[in-house]
Amino acid sequence: MQHDEEPLSGGNVSEGVVRVGDTVRRPAGPWTPAVHALLAHLHSVGFDAAPRPLGIDDQGREILTFLPGQVVWPDRFSLLEPAHRLAHVARMIRDFHDAVQDFAAPPDARWQTLIPPDSSEIIAHHDLAPWNLVVGDGTPWAFIDWDAAGPGSRLWDLAYAVHGFIPLSAHPDWQRHDAAERLRVFVDAYGLDETARRELVPLLGRRTRSMHDFLRDQAAQGMRPWARLWAEGHGDAWRSDADYIELREDQWVRALLAG
Repeated sequence: MQHDEEPLSGGNVSEGVVRVGDTVRRPAGPWTPAVHALLAHLHSVGFDAAPRPLGIDDQGREILTFLPGQVVWPDRFSLLEPAHRLAHVARMIRDFHDAVQDFAAPPDARWQTLIPPDSSEIIAHHDLAPWNLVVGDGTPWAFIDWDAAGPGSRLWDLAYAVHGFIPLSAHPDWQRHDAAERLRVFVDAYGLDETARRELVPLLGRRTRSMHDFLRDQAAQGMRPWARLWAEGHGDAWRSDADYIELREDQWVRALLAG
């Protein structure tokens, strides 16, 4: 049975992404076999909050299961207002990190490393954010866009997620008066001990600033779509958020270490 192709929008790198029936077709790259091995492993150990890999189609595109629902950012971000839903996202991330702990990457694995990792503790997602969280009515929540997965650490991945899901933003439309409280809810639900909480705080600003630096460097080389995002002011937004986070490190420490 033939299915029409339905272009899928959303996110910053969605060119060429289409839905075909109950599948998603995306341009493949040298990293695709490693990413598919990762996704297959996650499902084999019971982590279902990710698409399942189905191979490569006759046009050379990767095939993934279609996950029904909509991304949270920006129109459905209010779904994360209740503390229990924010905590649910943090537990999803913890479940992923635990599930990937025993993943043995293929010996010839090639990863799409956009930003140099802080370590190779695990294979991290590197883009755990509201724009990659799919929610549906009566369907499990899931993370999409695994193309940037690669070596990293739990805390590096978590620091990026904190920025987006709290959010820790300098923008007046997104800045939260309860950011410290939401940070505590998120980290409590993930389950960090005191040592890891202290290590996380300086990473919040560093990880956010790394996005500014990445966009700046890619724009200087004219690389798409990053040059467009830089021209649209995304770099300034990441830099402002990093400044906002770093100026309040004492506040984050107090929130995370309060008895």
